[in-house]
Amino acid sequence: MKLINKYLLIVAAVIGLASCEEFLEVSPQGVIGDEALNSPENIDGLVISAYAMLGNDHYTVPNQLWPWGDLRAGDSYKGGDGPADISIYHAMEVFNTIQPDMSAYAPSVLGDLDNKKWERQYTAISRVNNALRRLKEVDESVYPKKVERIAEMHFLRGHYYFDLKILFKHVPWIDEVATVADIENISNAQYTDLELWGLIASDFRRAADALPPTQSDAGRPNQYTAKAYLAKVLLYQAYEQNDDHQVVRINEQKLEEVVSLVDEVIASGQYRLEDDFANPFLWEFENGTESVWAIQRSHDDGTTTGNIDFSSMLNNPMSTELGCCWFHIPSQNLANAFKTDENGLPLFEDFNQSDLDLTSETVDPRLDHTIAQPEKPWKYETSIIYTEAEWARQPGIYGPYSSLKENVSPNCECFERIPPFMSSSKNTILIRYADVLLWKAEALIELGRQADALPIINQVRQRAANSTALLQYSNGDPLSNYRIETYDGSNWTQTYARQALRWERRLELAMEGHRFFDLVRWGVASETLNSYFDKEKSKREYLQTAQFEAGKHEYLPIPQQQINLSNNKYKQNKGYN
Repeated sequence: MKLINKYLLIVAAVIGLASCEEFLEVSPQGVIGDEALNSPENIDGLVISAYAMLGNDHYTVPNQLWPWGDLRAGDSYKGGDGPADISIYHAMEVFNTIQPDMSAYAPSVLGDLDNKKWERQYTAISRVNNALRRLKEVDESVYPKKVERIAEMHFLRGHYYFDLKILFKHVPWIDEVATVADIENISNAQYTDLELWGLIASDFRRAADALPPTQSDAGRPNQYTAKAYLAKVLLYQAYEQNDDHQVVRINEQKLEEVVSLVDEVIASGQYRLEDDFANPFLWEFENGTESVWAIQRSHDDGTTTGNIDFSSMLNNPMSTELGCCWFHIPSQNLANAFKTDENGLPLFEDFNQSDLDLTSETVDPRLDHTIAQPEKPWKYETSIIYTEAEWARQPGIYGPYSSLKENVSPNCECFERIPPFMSSSKNTILIRYADVLLWKAEALIELGRQADALPIINQVRQRAANSTALLQYSNGDPLSNYRIETYDGSNWTQTYARQALRWERRLELAMEGHRFFDLVRWGVASETLNSYFDKEKSKREYLQTAQFEAGKHEYLPIPQQQINLSNNKYKQNKGYN
């Protein structure tokens, strides 16, 4: 127990330290001895507590990474009541005011968002490590699931570290064998960038080697979930970066393994694209064929609020039916990206020359699955019409749209009211099969095998083309003029295929929290975002000072509170000193 407490002191700054003197003066009501925690029942509890951190999120520290993956990528605006409403989100969107200590942006409820995320992730890792220590000590004869549960813990630890890695780049690695002295002396510079990726990959390898092919519990990863996540880690690791976060080499061996792993996931037969693009984002289809891994949500489960989706609680529009608070607003640039040309293909070069005009332009159907627009049905409910006047909170600042994927209909059985907020028990998909397919396509293109990537990209596009049945008004008319076609393979050079793949990832995964991390992985964040700002500043006044600094803004600063707690053993990321 001493190790656990020291661990939390160093990496999590647990709640209540400010009043620890009073806490220590209170006599404990009951004590569980260290040895007692090694019973099968208590080990099960420790395993569950490690899983619980997936759902123990909040709009202040979401496990769906929309504030970091969409606000910083040009796919969404912050939204809300204006720049001062949760101003720390505004700081991330414009970049130039991000500091190691952000607590001044929201000193009350929100606190320091990035520091809170760091704390939550390491609290989760500490739970995993505690469970692993106990699991290794118990005999398999009294705990038959020992090997499987150890594999699950390696999977979870890999996930928690993955999020830390893409957010902060250089983080301390603490595993189940770390002693108190180790934790006190560890540095976030102990491992190189590539070595840290390797440690994360090793957790998923261990998981893949020992997990069963299927699981009866939907929330537990199986062998192929682990192989999919390992493919994702290797894809990121393949784009080797220097200290300025520039991509200096693409490791083809890693890419070959990505292809091989995804092929195993495909061959398992457990996953496929849903017939309609709408399905993964509807409660009725959760844990469907496209959900490779998801946070399991619930309500009416005997608890006060249930394990509902607090990550997206701010993202409902301001309508009477939904109520609050209109964050995570699709950008005009993203809406424009769904335009198609006369051949049903993206307008790679000209998409943003003018804003989307549905009276004269054709679009990819995924537009209407992703972005709520004025005078169109909300979440396929033809009797509920989204209007700018009643649903958009500050259209003069952030435009007229709202985000659809994470939200639900107020008529859904999953809908939950916690006034003034609204949420749902719809699962949060963290790995979607379409994403997995596109990892393989990306790896193939970078390997010079773009011809092999063509049918994969076309498979994703064909599903989009087939997904118009729900996109209609009450009279049966389509919501937009849809025109989308597959690529015929002409002029399918590596350069063109790369452009097509990156565009496909943006449209397919829009508003799911991935875009910024894609841009950083590809080494194009600076050029993409500064080009976005140059154009967007003429439309959104609050972006006048926005600027992305290459070699700095690819990653968040190490929270100053964590540097202080480490007695300055943690090193600050470049550009934030």
